[in-house]
Formats: sequence, C-alpha cells, structure tokens
Amino acid sequence: MKALEWHALFGRAAERIQASTIRELLKLTQRPGVISFAGGLPAPELFPKEEAAEKAAKILREKGEVALQYGPTEGYLPLRALVAEWLGVKVEEVLITTGSQQALDLLGKVFLEEGAPVLLEAPSYLGAIQAFRAYGPRFLTVPAGEEGPDLEALEEALKEGPRFLYLIPSFQNPSGGLMPLWARERLLQMAMERGLVVVEDDAYRELYFGEGRLPSLFELAREAGYPGVIYLSSFSKILAPGLRVAFAVAHPEALLKLTQAKQGVDLHTPVLNQILVHELLKEGFPERLERVRQVYREKAKAMLEALEKEMPKGVRYTRPKGGMFVWMELPKGLSAEALLGKALEENVAFVPGGPFFATGGGENTLRLSYATMDGKRIQEGVRRLGKALRSLLAPERV
Repeated sequence: MKALEWHALFGRAAERIQASTIRELLKLTQRPGVISFAGGLPAPELFPKEEAAEKAAKILREKGEVALQYGPTEGYLPLRALVAEWLGVKVEEVLITTGSQQALDLLGKVFLEEGAPVLLEAPSYLGAIQAFRAYGPRFLTVPAGEEGPDLEALEEALKEGPRFLYLIPSFQNPSGGLMPLWARERLLQMAMERGLVVVEDDAYRELYFGEGRLPSLFELAREAGYPGVIYLSSFSKILAPGLRVAFAVAHPEALLKLTQAKQGVDLHTPVLNQILVHELLKEGFPERLERVRQVYREKAKAMLEALEKEMPKGVRYTRPKGGMFVWMELPKGLSAEALLGKALEENVAFVPGGPFFATGGGENTLRLSYATMDGKRIQEGVRRLGKALRSLLAPERV
C-alpha cells in the first residue's frame, strides 16, 4: 500500500491556514490551578441557562417542524426583522451568520484574492487576520491606540487602494480602544471621498461602562447617505457564544454576494439557534444588557486596581471604557513570549501581542481578559503576573 503524503495533496491555500494562537494557548491553560487571562470568553455567569432551556423545549414542542428543518440562507425572518428594527435598516439588508467569524471568512471570499491589499489596524483582531490570510491578501496596517487608528497613517495607507478597511471602533479587540466621535466622523469623510468600503466589527457595542454608546460608523454613514460601511455584530457577548448567531448588514448588492458565498459554506445558520436567540431577545432585553454592563464594569475595575498595585514601573496599560480587555505594553527590550514562559510557571496565562499584528511587531505587548474571572481571582492572577514580570526585570526597574 502506497503511503499518502498529505502535505503534497493540500492546495496552495491550505499552506496559508494556520492554527489560532489563542486556541492553541488555551490548551496550555486547562491544567488545574492556572488563572487564565488568555481567552476572550464571555462571563459564563451571564449565560441565560435556565431561560434558554425552557424556551428551547417550548420551541421544539411548538415549532419543531421549523426549528429542525432546513431554512433560508439569509436567516430566520423574525430574527432578521428584529435586527433590522434595532439598526433602522431594511430586512433585505440583514444576513444571519454562524458567528461573526463566518462573516469575516465570507468577506474574504467575496473581496480578497492573492495579493489584493486589505487594510487593518495594528494591532487587530486575530480572528480577522486568520480569516483573511487564507485568501492570500497583502496586509496593510496602521498603528492604533486607545483612540483608534492613526488617521494620518490611515490616509497614507489608502493610497495603496485597499479592497476594504477592517476595524473595531468600539472597545477594540485586543487593545480595548474606543474611537471618539470626531475620529469616526473624520474616518467616514475619508471613506466617502475615496469610495472606500469599511467593515465595522461591532461585537462589543453594548459593553460600555459609561452613560451610553457612541454612534457606530455604520449609523453615521447611513445618516450621510453613504452605503459603503458593512456592519458586523454578534449575540455572543450579550447572550452566549456557543449559539453561534451573528449578523452582517450591508448594501443589497454586497449582501447578495455574501449570501451566495454562505450557501457554499453551510447553507444556513442552525434554525433552532436563531429561533432561540429571537425568543431570548423578546423579553427583558434592556435589563439583561444592564446586568452585562455592570458585571464587566466591576471586573474591569478589579483588574485595573490590581494592576495599579502589582505592576512594576515602566509597564503601560490601557484603562478600558468598555469591552473585555486590557492591553499592556512592556518596557522596551522585554518579550511577551518570554514573560509568558515565566507566567505559566506561576500558573497564570495571557495572550502575547505579536499575533495581533498582521505585518509583524508588537513583541513587547500582551492582552489580558478579565471577563471570566471574579475579583479575587483577578487580583491573584495579576499578583502572579507581577511576580513573573519582576523576575525578568533589572533590579533598578522593579
């Protein structure tokens, strides 16, 4: 029998498919005793377990013939209508996707090809980099901080003619940055002047800690009559990620092509999950959102207080106004990868920042997620992290 050489049988695109750094790291953090700030996982105490169980049973009894049947690729119509009403758009502009990750892959299928330029923030969401890389694009990046991308650098990068700009203006993953209103308006003006397609990933839109959220780029674009913003969001952060229900909103011509691409992937998002999400959103949704915000607000406060106490001088970190992450910058010359080795010895984990930079860099940065920990574990985890970090520093910097 001839041995199969699998690597020789894979297509060229398979060579670009890589494992998620975070998913691989999570395997290392499963051992008992490890306090993990690594995964961007929502707080499990917020999952509507009992309510979901009751509603799922009722759906199966009363709508089982619909919930267990094939459905339209565009999605369960009542859920699409709810999203349309939520965003003030037409139902025909809404596509339900199997998580926002699928929407990112569909965008790659539709817009990208070998060598096509695509513009991202640096750092940017690792899942987007992974999804787009499979299509062989040429990554362009602009520096991004606590107030979003550097607009001067962005204006320069636009000369390269990217197929689209992908960004997360609100509580960015991984940096936690929040783009102010003036910057959103300026970016939109730049997009309108150039006919640039903007993909706005707004997965954390409701996780604000202050009085209210800023208008999305999508909302500002619609007010200005500009159809070039494709809007992505998800129910993962406000209900439960395991349901894998998200949505994309776009101009009908773009949405049609995304829908056609989805037909070749999974035909449709599971109907039962869509109906369950719809039922969970129909009652008590404002109260649910307020509890979600309160829980994350308290967790963020606990982490910032612990960092203030435990971090040695020379360490910089963001102070998020929402979302699930703190972004940290180590003193120059220190490697986050080296720190991770020391941190794992102390049974604490995080995600090194390098993989969030599509074109390289960020070796001295890291992401901390406070979402799944209670206050005591956050405090203990940061204490362990501080101990690991001090072991790498010169005495005068401790």
